[in-house]
Amino acid sequence: MTGYILRRLAQIPVMLFLVSIVSFTIIQLPPGSFIEQRIVELQTIGGDAASSIVQVEQLKARYGLDKPAWQQYVMWIWGIVSRGDFGESFAYNREVTQIIWSYLGYTVVVSACSFLMVYLIAVPLGIWAATRKGCWPDHAVAALSFIGMSVPEFLLALALLVVGVVCLDYAFIGLFSPQFQFAPWSWAKFIDFLKHLPIPAGLVAVNGTAGIIRITRANMLEALGQQYITAAAAAGLPGRVVVGRYAARMAVNPLVSIIGMSLPGIFSGSTIISIVMNLPTAGLLLFQSLKTQDMYLAGSLILMFSLLLLIGNLLADIALAVIDPRIRYD
Repeated sequence: MTGYILRRLAQIPVMLFLVSIVSFTIIQLPPGSFIEQRIVELQTIGGDAASSIVQVEQLKARYGLDKPAWQQYVMWIWGIVSRGDFGESFAYNREVTQIIWSYLGYTVVVSACSFLMVYLIAVPLGIWAATRKGCWPDHAVAALSFIGMSVPEFLLALALLVVGVVCLDYAFIGLFSPQFQFAPWSWAKFIDFLKHLPIPAGLVAVNGTAGIIRITRANMLEALGQQYITAAAAAGLPGRVVVGRYAARMAVNPLVSIIGMSLPGIFSGSTIISIVMNLPTAGLLLFQSLKTQDMYLAGSLILMFSLLLLIGNLLADIALAVIDPRIRYD
């Protein structure tokens, strides 16, 4: 196992290097650039044409945009490797690391809450439905899971906003009330944050809960059909022992891999929900940076999510080997 872990860790820098090349190239593909957008803004505002040209040249020199794309990439990746400098955001005029950290806290809290909701609700429901196959609880859980998977998250968010404004005279937008939006942290602001947190976390969890219910139920039914489960039940073991200790343990094995792949989502959040409900998440930040071609910010976010995916898959493989003694990598 140790040799396997070391090999996987050695592969991570290579994979990140390849991802950085691909992501930087893709960001450069759309027509136009941040500088061209800034030129349009300067022309729209008006003023002295010579002064506008000077401002544009200053921006090019500041961000190295007067150089070819491959030189920009080399400068960016060398700054990351040598100094841990991910560059500066064009749109925010701030260091990329500062911007990411300012969004990351809220993102992790919202996504972690939704993640816990998904697995604390979906896994027990999936196991419960599988042990009652063909009965009304199984049909009820199946109907709820199909509805949850078919209804888009953004539609639920829009419906909630309409109901809140029309019926409750309350706008379910953001993570704070207007009076606490820009106020310094205090006990009152923290309580207000906790009051707003369940709504976006619950919306993000809807589709995931429905999907995990279906997967858990299918895995549980397959496990219950195994011969060793039949033998354990025939030996007189209590039903809760057969289900909990043996069948459920095998049923959750595929879920471990899913948890590993969902690690980037915990740090990015649901982009569509963030747009609809105006949530300060890293997914929304990535969307905005791609839209404005803020290449250093977008590239750094893609690298971060790729690293989290690689780490999540490694942790999932290790967890699978711990849970299931049949799995060995050496």
